[in-house]
Amino acid sequence: MKPDGESFDSYVAADGAALLRFTYVLTGDHHLAEDLVQEALVKVHRRWDRIRRVEQPGPYVRKAVLRQYLSWRRRRSSSEVPAMDAVGPEPVSRDPADALVDRDALGTLLATLPRRQRAVLFLRFYEDLDDTAIGELLGCSPATVRGHASRGLARLRVSAQASVVGNRRPS
Repeated sequence: MKPDGESFDSYVAADGAALLRFTYVLTGDHHLAEDLVQEALVKVHRRWDRIRRVEQPGPYVRKAVLRQYLSWRRRRSSSEVPAMDAVGPEPVSRDPADALVDRDALGTLLATLPRRQRAVLFLRFYEDLDDTAIGELLGCSPATVRGHASRGLARLRVSAQASVVGNRRPS
């Protein structure tokens, strides 16, 4: 096996970009994603002797990043409220710029969810994990995961409908 530092460095070189994308989707902020990944990797590096013995350290490291994100959300000021720049209904278009606007609007709506609901929806739809795997990552039962997903999706529907109604122009 490689020396500790080299093994950790090679892991980060191979999976660092994927960790950053994973965290960016959670946070919606590139700089915050970099900070959270860096903080999680510092913690992982301290335990790398034990972690590197695991056949696949990737899930462990992703869980560390996810926990770092959840901790950040807990510490975040309660006075900080994400802006709602929701986009109204537009005709279906093949323009890539429209897809970016839709993605931004979805990101804005996701930012309004409580941290657990947001994490569950992200892990379910972006990471394509099942309820059992999500529960293991978050430390809860599959039934709790389903509850978070149900409430999160219901809240997204209400928020999306409200933004559509709010953006209609008078005729």
